[in-house]
Amino acid sequence: MSRSMLAMVQEGSDCTRPMELRNVPLKWPLGSDEVLVRLFAAGVNPADAFFREFGPYLGAGQPFVPGCEGAGVVEAIGSDVDGFRHGDEVCFCSGGIGGLSGSYAEFAVVPASQLVAKPANISMEQAAALPLVLITAWESLIERAGVGANEHVLVHGGAGGTGHIAVQLAALRGARVAATVGSEERAAFVRSLGVDRAIVHPVEDFVEVAMEWTGGRGLDAALDNVGTDVMIRTFAAMAPYGRVVTLMGTAGDDHGETAYLKNLAIHNVMMLTPMVRGDRMRLTHQAGIVRTGMRLLSKGLLKLEIDRVYPLGEAEAAHERLAAGGTKGKIVLSIR
Repeated sequence: MSRSMLAMVQEGSDCTRPMELRNVPLKWPLGSDEVLVRLFAAGVNPADAFFREFGPYLGAGQPFVPGCEGAGVVEAIGSDVDGFRHGDEVCFCSGGIGGLSGSYAEFAVVPASQLVAKPANISMEQAAALPLVLITAWESLIERAGVGANEHVLVHGGAGGTGHIAVQLAALRGARVAATVGSEERAAFVRSLGVDRAIVHPVEDFVEVAMEWTGGRGLDAALDNVGTDVMIRTFAAMAPYGRVVTLMGTAGDDHGETAYLKNLAIHNVMMLTPMVRGDRMRLTHQAGIVRTGMRLLSKGLLKLEIDRVYPLGEAEAAHERLAAGGTKGKIVLSIR
């Protein structure tokens, strides 16, 4: 028997065409290892807008439902699923890269290995907003950069979705944290999250500040969350043997070959790679990262800022808000 659901659909890769709320097929019946989740909230990320403009990684040019993360209640389970039952509150990072599988919808079909139980004291909106940015920040600063105690770490775009989680993870590791932000208001925000030095980039030069802040030694690690031009400029702020992680695609060296001469380690993080490649082992590992993040959030050791919540049918307005910049934390869609 076929089933359907309401979802926000993007036609092909023409972002000038608005998303439409319409009925689409719901995958049914479930696979033996799959779980049907009735969604209550979905996180909004720059990746969603990227796929609208350039096409999803899977099924390019075809209609698709955006959204890589969500939270809701278990509605049904496959025959081989253990550990989850009807009514459980869960969250996940899955879908949104092609086909009709994203989280901007009433339901999501998710492999059980990618589901994470939602703590009772965490809202659906928070649970939906955390997975993608947490995985990104964790893979960047902990798994790639290996940030440790007393190291000097810079996070670009520290008030944004990924940035405001990244600065907290670095602080939890005992690092000394700096962050670039776009205003004094966002400077106050990141300081409230444990940032030692907020750099307001329209006013201050982050390279000069970083060198002064580190006593001329330079940074041990940095996260580029802005773009390749910023990444290249960051090389001058690094200590020899420092680690630079970028979310924006790797870039070449500067004209002085600074990265080469300082022997910098350059890491590229694209946390959706396991989903694109169907790497179940890595996807299960990422779910473990989300599980850790939920515990930190539940215990108050990690804070997640919600910039604004939009109804599902206003996903277009949510994307406009994201594109305008200046957000603090995450934008979320409510699917109640």
